[in-house]
Amino acid sequence: MYDKTAMLLQQLETQLQAHKLWQQEPIDAQLLLSGQPFCVDTLRFEQWLQFVFIVKMRELVQSRAVLPSSIALTPMAQVQWPGRYLSVHRTLEAIDLHLSADKDAADE
Repeated sequence: MYDKTAMLLQQLETQLQAHKLWQQEPIDAQLLLSGQPFCVDTLRFEQWLQFVFIVKMRELVQSRAVLPSSIALTPMAQVQWPGRYLSVHRTLEAIDLHLSADKDAADE
């Protein structure tokens, strides 16, 4: 489970870079203090993916901590990038399905 998650996170990072959605400079830490889902009031979705989601997920994978089992990144991508960056959409969908599938398998 952890290896596949790490692979999907790397795939997401690579795709964000390929689409020029990866930011080289760090963001102001204050922007991360948002109380809104996806930090919609302070970050663009690609910034949230880079500076919040990927960072936190890699920390969970490295520490072999419990991974989230109910996420839905794909709908946000569809709202933010309708008809654009389809490879990123597919990877986000794979992440959504992977984590949900692992939860379903653990429940059996």
